Amino acid sequence: MAESLGPRLYSCYNCGNHVSLHDDIISKSFQGRSGRAFLFSHAMNIRVGAKADRHLITGLHTVADIYCGDCGELLGWKYERAYEASQKYKEGKFILEKAKIAKENW
Repeated sequence: MAESLGPRLYSCYNCGNHVSLHDDIISKSFQGRSGRAFLFSHAMNIRVGAKADRHLITGLHTVADIYCGDCGELLGWKYERAYEASQKYKEGKFILEKAKIAKENW
């Protein structure tokens, strides 16, 4: 009988802290500061920074940088507010940059 590994996770690439579940991915088609990024519905073991307005590819958003709760590595950002109606689905969601996370239990 095969051994169960548990849920597929994403961890901070720097320290291994679990930051999200694979099942919480909404989209893999996002762009981060360092390249490809994933949009997640939830994130865990993170620290949320100060809110700021930023002009992103899809328009003006209020975002807050998110950091690993253990080592403080910048991992991406949280969408706090979208100003365009077509972008409202992002509010409360998290961007984790692919280069900043590692797969675990795959």
